[in-house]
Amino acid sequence: MNKSGFIATLAAYVIWGLLPIYWKLLATVSSEEILAHRIVWSFIFLLLLLSLQKALPKFTGALKNPFTRRLFFLNGLIISMNWFIYIWAVNHNFIVEASLGYYINPIVSIIFGVFFFREKLSRIEWLAILLATIGVLILTIGYGKFPWISLALAFSFGFYGVVKKQRPLESTVSLTIETLAPLPIALLFLGYMGVSGQETFTSSPFVMIGLFLTGIITAVPLLLFGFGAQRIPFTVVGFLQFVAPTLSLAIGVLLYNEPFTRTHLIAFTFIWSAALVFTLNGLLIRKKQLRKVA
Repeated sequence: MNKSGFIATLAAYVIWGLLPIYWKLLATVSSEEILAHRIVWSFIFLLLLLSLQKALPKFTGALKNPFTRRLFFLNGLIISMNWFIYIWAVNHNFIVEASLGYYINPIVSIIFGVFFFREKLSRIEWLAILLATIGVLILTIGYGKFPWISLALAFSFGFYGVVKKQRPLESTVSLTIETLAPLPIALLFLGYMGVSGQETFTSSPFVMIGLFLTGIITAVPLLLFGFGAQRIPFTVVGFLQFVAPTLSLAIGVLLYNEPFTRTHLIAFTFIWSAALVFTLNGLLIRKKQLRKVA
């Protein structure tokens, strides 16, 4: 296995797992304003990166293709919604529920594979889906409310993957187009906030630097993931993807004292079991493929 690919992918998931701490540091800023700054600074950072890589022609070339442009503009709106829900959830003390969404996400991806790409599931994969569904139902019934944050995060990121699969592009190019899509809305919103005197960007140097760096902390893990995931087996990527929600869950419970009740424990046990079944199944498939090659 490629060592640099493994390290890059692991680093991406660790950064994503630690992001709740970063968003909490910006808790004085509204979720809408954080999102707007995240979009603007991500686009600027990625544009500079493309320029350094001398890849701007790839970006402009992709934009000239109507199908590619529409596809990645749609994805830009989807991922912006995902970012907003996550930031809002963290800053309203729903880190545990947000982490649940990223445990469910692999199962959602499997379901989307069936519906959108007519992929066939094994009995083991159906078992993983059943276990995850039971976990969500337990949380819904026992917790007393529908876990909309978890499911919104899981399904929005699932749709993001579906759209991205339609037209593979280099990660830097695709992400730049995706941040370009909501950029006009973000700029208009920040302009309105500035004119109405509601903006917090200039309220303190700490907030200013924190909002400016949202572009870097958004782009860097995605670029690390784009580099690493292409160099290691997909089963290893599947295993590593549980690093981020596990870190987030620990942060929510241990650092920010969010409740983790018996209902949570039972529901998460089913979902953790689904994740384990999903990962072990992937490892078995990988082992069989290696035997055939040998």
